Amino acid sequence: MTASASPALALTIAGSEATGGAGAQADLKTFQELGVFGIANLTCIVSFDPKNNWGHRFVPVDAQVIADQLEATTAAYGAASGAPRVLDTVKIGMLGSPATISTVEAALSGGGFTNVVLDPVLICKGQEPGHALDTDQALKTRILPLATFVTPNHFEAESLSGLQINTLADLVAAAKKIHEISGAAVLAKGGVRLAGADAVDVFYDGETLEVLSAPKVGEVAVSGAGCSLAAAVTAELAKGATALAAARTAKAFVTEGIKNRVPSGAPFTALWQGGAGAN
Repeated sequence: MTASASPALALTIAGSEATGGAGAQADLKTFQELGVFGIANLTCIVSFDPKNNWGHRFVPVDAQVIADQLEATTAAYGAASGAPRVLDTVKIGMLGSPATISTVEAALSGGGFTNVVLDPVLICKGQEPGHALDTDQALKTRILPLATFVTPNHFEAESLSGLQINTLADLVAAAKKIHEISGAAVLAKGGVRLAGADAVDVFYDGETLEVLSAPKVGEVAVSGAGCSLAAAVTAELAKGATALAAARTAKAFVTEGIKNRVPSGAPFTALWQGGAGAN
């Protein structure tokens, strides 16, 4: 098969979320919906605990197993693989430990990735506070500098920028600060966290500033929205879109997914990546 006939490729390095709403499961579904061949290398297993207020049960994947997955993926699709379409786009989701971060950093540094989309998952519920802080610091110092596009949520944008975010102006300032720190394009998510009728996100890449806005669908965050937004950006970049065009498509994709969200017996709903096709 020729390169022109092959689908674009995208890799997600992320955790498995057992109920299917978030993590690598959400990423793969998003890639598929947007016409991209998706690959997942797992970093951890997260299983909500229905016996303990649906808290996180977090189990890391051994660092060598992560390295083995990355080795196999790059051998099959990387720059030296001989594949007709080269894998040059990756999304980074939950890493969960300094050991995992070291393994992923090495793979990113030598993997020939043009597009590195970082969904900067920081504190993971279920981790010891000291371990979580070590992970956060390692993510900021070792993975953030390798990113070309960053998609922080409200909490993550505050943590990365060092700014308090209460208004749209604050979100703009945080997006600019994160770009200054990382050099990456930034899509800072206000979502339902900011007051007002609209869910607003801010795109900034050092030149272009754009506020992406859509009417809120309820006032409660939906599982998988952040993962799917970053995955949609990743898919569009893999297909050759500009950073701004990818952000716009991702915003529209996630808005439709939230409108068509999936209820369950858990105290949260999950975004449906097939939502756009349901209308």
